[in-house]
Amino acid sequence: MSELRKILASECLCGDRVVRYDGGRVPLAHPVFIQWKEEGRIVPICPEVFGGLPTPRPDSQRRGGGVFTGAGDDVTSWYAKGAEEALRLAREHDVAFAVLKEGSPSCGSKQIYDGSFSGKKIPGNGLAAEYLKNAGFTVFDEDEIAEAAALLAKLEAG
Repeated sequence: MSELRKILASECLCGDRVVRYDGGRVPLAHPVFIQWKEEGRIVPICPEVFGGLPTPRPDSQRRGGGVFTGAGDDVTSWYAKGAEEALRLAREHDVAFAVLKEGSPSCGSKQIYDGSFSGKKIPGNGLAAEYLKNAGFTVFDEDEIAEAAALLAKLEAG
C-alpha cells in the first residue's frame, strides 16, 4: 500500500487549537474531513499565526494587493509571510490539495470581504490561497469536501 497523500488545511477547521482572528472556533464536522484527520493526512496551517500575528487579532481584509485592519493598519507583511509558510508546507508535504476557510483574507479561495468592513463579499482569493493556486495547487473550501474527496480518490488510484 502506498503512503497516504497529505492535505493542507486551515487550522481553524481542524478545531484542535484556537487560531481564528476573533478567538472563536469553526471546526469542520464533515465525516470525510474527520476521517482525514484520523488517518493523519491533515497538515494544519493558520497562515496568519504562522506569519506572526496573535490570537485574537484585529479583523483584516484584502484591499488591492494588501491586507489591512479595520483601523487601516497595513498587515500585508504578516499575511505574506504566512502565505509563504503555507506554500512551503504544501511543497514539503507534497500535498494533494488544500482545504481552506472560505472568506478569510488568507484562506478564502472563491470569495473574500471587499476591504470596506461593510460585510460585502466579492470574488477573490485570500493571500495564502492565491500563493497556493499560483504554484499549481488545487484549493477547495470547507463546503467542497465531496469534490476534494473525489480528487483524492482519483490521485490515489493512480
